[in-house]
Amino acid sequence: MRYELAVEIARPPAEVYAFLADPSNLPRWQDDVHEIRDATGDALPAGATFTEVRTFMGKRVESTLEVTASEPEREFSLRSLSGPVRVVVRHVLEPTDTGTLVKLEGEADPGKLFGLAGPLVRKAAERRARADFERLKAALEARA
Repeated sequence: MRYELAVEIARPPAEVYAFLADPSNLPRWQDDVHEIRDATGDALPAGATFTEVRTFMGKRVESTLEVTASEPEREFSLRSLSGPVRVVVRHVLEPTDTGTLVKLEGEADPGKLFGLAGPLVRKAAERRARADFERLKAALEARA
């Protein structure tokens, strides 16, 4: 399952990157994330790992994520190493006249987890991701 989103944030790329690349910020903008462990509170370099605890299909689940790309002001990407769904997420940042365009490219492999409900789960996941991106925008722009 592939998905793409984009949002323009009225903050400079350096500030957007610093916020995105610090996993301790995830609970501030991803509604279903409850806890982050093993993150330093700073932008993580490629190869770093951390654990997130989130609600997934009504249950609390843990996933270990690895940073696969960490290029200040340009890209922050992750992949899951463990958890109920294998995911790869790429955040690409582009400067604009008024701030930063953040493009999200994601891919999830739920395996047989969703069965026939796959299309419904995909729509729900896209809605949740859009809402998360709006929270990301609001959190960063409130810091102005």
